[in-house]
Amino acid sequence: MRAFRILGRNIRDSFKSVFRNFSLSLASISCITITLVLVAVAVVLSYNINNFTKEVERTLTIVVFLDRDTTLKQADEIETKINQLDNVESVIFNDKMNIAEDLMESSEDYKLVLSKYDSRDTMPLSDTFHVKATSIEKMDELAKQIEEIDKVMSVKYGEGTIDQLISTFKIIKNISVVTVAGLILVTAFLISNTIKITIFSRKREIEIMRLVGASNVNIKLPFIFEGLFLGLIGSVIPVLATTYGYVALYKNFNGQAFNSPFIKLIIPEPFIYYVSFILIGIGVFVGMIGSARAVRKYLKI
Repeated sequence: MRAFRILGRNIRDSFKSVFRNFSLSLASISCITITLVLVAVAVVLSYNINNFTKEVERTLTIVVFLDRDTTLKQADEIETKINQLDNVESVIFNDKMNIAEDLMESSEDYKLVLSKYDSRDTMPLSDTFHVKATSIEKMDELAKQIEEIDKVMSVKYGEGTIDQLISTFKIIKNISVVTVAGLILVTAFLISNTIKITIFSRKREIEIMRLVGASNVNIKLPFIFEGLFLGLIGSVIPVLATTYGYVALYKNFNGQAFNSPFIKLIIPEPFIYYVSFILIGIGVFVGMIGSARAVRKYLKI
């Protein structure tokens, strides 16, 4: 019971100290808030970029168009050659007669035009292969290898666009991470200064505690808890902003960034709770690190 009373008193004293040095505490809390907002942006970007990359790797395929005079036997030989290439996960053949049927079912205009052709020899469409790669990074190389195969007319896969988009997102993510790391250091320094002022203002009280035999832990704990409180208070706004902001963003964009079905946002739940846990953890950690630094440097015990 005595240990709980001491712990309760330390927590109460540290909470009072936050308001006793209000201007410095406010500066520390503001810095933590700004830092954690940027951390939230960086985390949301990072996870959505990773999700987007995986989605692209899962869905992106190379569409291979064959020469119109390609026979089914030749198509089988081409399929065998494609399967023998590196970085090929799967190959699906689409007969041009089946493609024509699908087009005619989708539109009366297509039906009017394509219904005139009733054989492979006369059909003006091309047989195609949908080739799925095992790695998006090697898709360019794979496409070039397929294009060199005899009877292959062309290949399409959105070359360049996807890679450029992913590269842009990664640059944004890296800039965010560097900025956040810098702000975390600044925040820890501000908290350290706040705790330093608290130590100096309570110098006489600390001396009395030493004289009456208070343990080093009892003297240090209020300052550690003060840093913890600063971090905890500073994480409130970022957590609320992330929780409500991301849900609103997801709803407004119908779960798709840039109105693209390829760039899907992560479903809010449980993602927002995971991000909130990270923000609170970083806030408390930075607060305690800053206070521990000040205690070690300025509290000579």
